[in-house]
Amino acid sequence: MTATIALVDDDRNILTSVAIALEAEGFKVRSFTDGAEALRGLSAQPADLVVLDIKMPRMDGMETLNRLRRNSDVPVIFLTSKDDEIDEVLGLKMGADDYIRKPFSQRLLIERIRAVLRRAEAVKEGAPESDTAKIIERGDLTLDSSRHLCAWKGQPVTLTVTEFLILQSLAMRPGHVKNRDQLMDAAYEDNVYVDDRTIDSHIKRLRKKFKNADTEFDAIETLYGIGYRFRER
Repeated sequence: MTATIALVDDDRNILTSVAIALEAEGFKVRSFTDGAEALRGLSAQPADLVVLDIKMPRMDGMETLNRLRRNSDVPVIFLTSKDDEIDEVLGLKMGADDYIRKPFSQRLLIERIRAVLRRAEAVKEGAPESDTAKIIERGDLTLDSSRHLCAWKGQPVTLTVTEFLILQSLAMRPGHVKNRDQLMDAAYEDNVYVDDRTIDSHIKRLRKKFKNADTEFDAIETLYGIGYRFRER
């Protein structure tokens, strides 16, 4: 099926040019000029992926993402100004799956969109074996990749595509340390570069979500200078 991309940016020139480029690649596109309009539109008709500008009047991208994440785990790619590294970090902590800096190549954006959609589809499909093989149970953790569901002590925990893939990589081999490069490989395409801070931001976001479900959650351990591991009790 053709993926639907929601573009959210107050710059109409960017909306028009990117929409044309995406439609030429076979995507369906819905464009919004501000966050409030996007939230209303996505609530009525969800998209497969959202490209979201950070700096917009009235409601910026951060607030839009914060409200979107209350009831949706749709993949989100942030558009951020070249020098706003703090925005990139905050965006990842709040649940964005990727970011791209302005000014950007339309070809690069399209490839990033395809990469995130492939990751999302891989999570939905899970392993090619039986449905039971798609379910990982590690102590109080349950991961169902076929339905993109996560639960801790029976309580649902909503994860983004990237967060799910990182946690799945850790939970596959509890007790084994995964360095940041290994987690990058698990969550990102080979041709997509992310730095250590990106993985750390996703880990912090994961911990926060699980602590909201269980204040004593400590199953994701940091081994400073080495990486992370999942501890099964």
